[in-house]
Amino acid sequence: MEPEPTSQRTSANNSTYSAAGVDTAAGDLAVELMKSSVKATHGPEVMGGVGGFAGLFDASFLLSYRRPLLATSTDGVGTKVAIAQAIDKHDTIGQDLVGMVVDDIAVVGAKPLFMTDYIACGKVVPNRIADIVRGVADACSATGTALVGGETAEHPGLLGVDDYDVAGAATGVVEADGVLGAELVRDGDVVLALGSSGLHSNGYSLVRHILSVAGLGYGDRSEDLGATWGEALLEPTRLYTSPLLRLIEKLPGGVHSLSHVTGGGIAANLARVLPVGNWSEIDRSTWSPSPVFRVLNDIAGTSLESSEGTWNLGIGFLAVVSPDVASEAISTLAEDGIPAWQVGTVGTGSRPSGDFESGAKGVDGGAVRLIGTYRDGAK
Repeated sequence: MEPEPTSQRTSANNSTYSAAGVDTAAGDLAVELMKSSVKATHGPEVMGGVGGFAGLFDASFLLSYRRPLLATSTDGVGTKVAIAQAIDKHDTIGQDLVGMVVDDIAVVGAKPLFMTDYIACGKVVPNRIADIVRGVADACSATGTALVGGETAEHPGLLGVDDYDVAGAATGVVEADGVLGAELVRDGDVVLALGSSGLHSNGYSLVRHILSVAGLGYGDRSEDLGATWGEALLEPTRLYTSPLLRLIEKLPGGVHSLSHVTGGGIAANLARVLPVGNWSEIDRSTWSPSPVFRVLNDIAGTSLESSEGTWNLGIGFLAVVSPDVASEAISTLAEDGIPAWQVGTVGTGSRPSGDFESGAKGVDGGAVRLIGTYRDGAK
């Protein structure tokens, strides 16, 4: 559900509001354009239609849970929206938003239930807003998430006519005894990498800085990437929720912890889901970072290693699994179109000498470092 813009709920004098730069009629049209996409995400649990002040979700099925825990996450897409605005392409940003929000819920093993979104813009352009929300809705459908609410707010004077930002929040559920996390990790566990589709939605401030310094525009073609810079950089975030939930169901007790590789890079995010005192060395030689990472570093005159704390470098998720299910986990993910491979193991006690990253974002976790040299060419 995508309710009417905030503007419609704060003034009865449309002519005065219009003079102030807010177009309520455009907001109404945007809602009409997105209705069918939003409704496609609704199962029988969603109560009411599109356009209300609040979304309703029938949670009666939770009575069948022994001890249901609700999981929630909120996020945005960051400065990736600036590229969408620059080349006037807005139909993939919504998938990026769902990837950033809903995939975080899957980290604890939770099944997503519903999501809401928020779009702030300088001017409501109905087709643009509908494209954004259509992307959100399609990705929600792919992850089994109902899009039950939303808001589009026009902020003239605060945002430029073609400027917008997006954010979202989602809620999921997991049995208390099915929660994944560091406490399940054991000595000798295997660390699996799940391939990314590209940059996903992190590190775009650095990307934009590199291109700006190099004098490259988003309409310029990169022969190395086989596309314009704008097209290459808007490659949507890969969605992991459904494959991961199927993996957890297929291998009960075999998946111990999961890490979504977002801001902070590979080492810091893996450290968050390892117990204090545990450590892991991630072997760079097990994969070749995607071409976009190599090309950007070449332009900047920097190494792949220098960007490890900013970009995912080809790994979108990490899974810590029992060694006896590692091979089956890799094949199961492959069946769902997710490339996966072993990048390391988990150790306890004394760790090798050298610099390790320990925890991140307030979490006292384990210690992780990357070792070796990246493989050349395609993995």
